[in-house]
This record gives sequence, C-alpha cells and structure tokens, in this order.
Amino acid sequence: MDSLRIIPTNVFSIENIPYLPISFFKTHKITTEVFEPGIVFESSGTTGENTSRHFVKELPLYQKSFSKTFSLFYGNPNQWCILGLLPGYLERESSSLIFMVNELIKKSNNPYSGFYLHNHDILYQTLVHNEIIHQPTLLIGVTYALLDFAEKYSMKLQHTIVMETGGMKGKRDEITREEVHQFLKSKLGLKEIHSEYGMTELLSQAYSKGNGIFATPPWMKVLVREYNDPFSVVSTPKIDNPVNGLINIIDLANVYSCSFIATDDVGKIYRNNTFEVLGRRDMSDMRGCSLLTL
Repeated sequence: MDSLRIIPTNVFSIENIPYLPISFFKTHKITTEVFEPGIVFESSGTTGENTSRHFVKELPLYQKSFSKTFSLFYGNPNQWCILGLLPGYLERESSSLIFMVNELIKKSNNPYSGFYLHNHDILYQTLVHNEIIHQPTLLIGVTYALLDFAEKYSMKLQHTIVMETGGMKGKRDEITREEVHQFLKSKLGLKEIHSEYGMTELLSQAYSKGNGIFATPPWMKVLVREYNDPFSVVSTPKIDNPVNGLINIIDLANVYSCSFIATDDVGKIYRNNTFEVLGRRDMSDMRGCSLLTL
C-alpha cells in the first residue's frame, strides 16, 4: 500500500499486514483484479445508511467455504432439518446469509426444511413434530425474530439447536447477547444457544456452540487491534488472559476481494484461537446484521 509506505515483501508476520477498514466496502469496489462478478452480495444496513457490496468472482468458492465450515462444526447437512427464521433478510435477493441458509436447506434434503418468515404457528408445529420423532433440527434465526417466536411459545427442545445470527434491525430495544441467550434458553428449554458470526464482506463464518465463544475454520483467523492505534495488532495473547480490542479478520476465502479486514466490532481473543464479540465500536455505523450492545 503506497499511501502507508508498506512494502509487501517486508511483511513477515500477520500482525504487520495492513487491514482494510470494513467501511471501504460501502464506498469502493473492493477487488484484486478486474472481473465480471458471479454474484454481488449486499448488506442489509439500516434506514438511510449506505450498504456494503461484496463483488464475488466465483460463487462456487463461497459455496465451498460455507459448506465445509458447516460440516466442520455440525456434520453433514443431510443429518439435519434446517429451519430459517430470517424475515428482513429473506425479503432481499442480495443477502449472503439467505443464500447460505437456502443452500444448506437444499443439502438437508428434509421435507420440513425451509424458510418460515412470519409463520410462527407452522414453525411451532414443525418443531413439535421433529421433537416427537427425534429429528435433529437446526433453527437459525435473526435475533429479533427468535425473541418474537419465544415470547409466543414456551417449549422444551431436546433435539433442536437454536442459532442466532444477531440483529434487532430496529424491531426491538437493544439488549446484550447474554440477555438474548438467557431469555431464549428459559423459554425454549435449552442449555445453550448457538451463534453464527458472518457478514457481507466475508465469505467465511465463525460459529459458537454456547457462551458466545466463537471458533473459526482453519482458513479464517480473528485478531484484535488497539482502539486508538490500527497498526497495533495482537494475533494471540502472550499469557492465558484474553486480549480485548477491535476485531481484525483474516479470511482466505476472500481471494478476489480482500482477505484482511478491520471491522468495527469490539471483541476478545483467547489463546486457543477462539474469540468473543462484545459489541460495536462507539460512533461507528450500526450494522444491520449485528446490533447487539455492549
């Protein structure tokens, strides 16, 4: 990067790599070469906000990334009945999350898999049916929709994983992820709530199987940088105590856009290559996919 006077051949560690501010996806076409995109994903944003656009050269690369990641964490999709509760996202054709969940639904090859939008009664009946026949089920939903559903129906789910993707999207008051999980666990009879951490600007995802602690696939890594110094980056804590900061992400699936992203999320990294998302940086744009507060 000429403006930073960084010579690529002199970069010998991931801490020295210049990370692209994620806001550039709103103002620039981020690509490593000139190409005709196979698809363009667009963020949901909020009212009056510019949206991010991710120009994807090869759609199969995204499909391979999310399919392999899902298999690493949850096994073959055909073992699951996959239910999507993603209103707002479902109404947009350019959502990378909807594309991923739709592909996983197809791979599940289960007649009850599908998107349920606002059909809470039918979703409830499907969950009850799957519980009776002991069908492993994954309910993946945007936070506000899961809260709306849980307020209507109290259940004791034993064969279902509930996974939140973050996001109130202005539908409800902002509360912490811990409060969201506690409410869902109490209403749905679950010991843990799973989470998905992804965004339009990335072609990979991290998953949490409980307590808000995320793990990544091998080609994705999370680092943190100092709040007031974007060039002070930590990849692994030197001691057992976690390190807080603003989240930087390496996503090697972003071959044709940018694999090194400086997000506006506040996080905490641990020595075992896991991380936690604590909220959003003050004064940064609110992201439609992750509006949980500190």
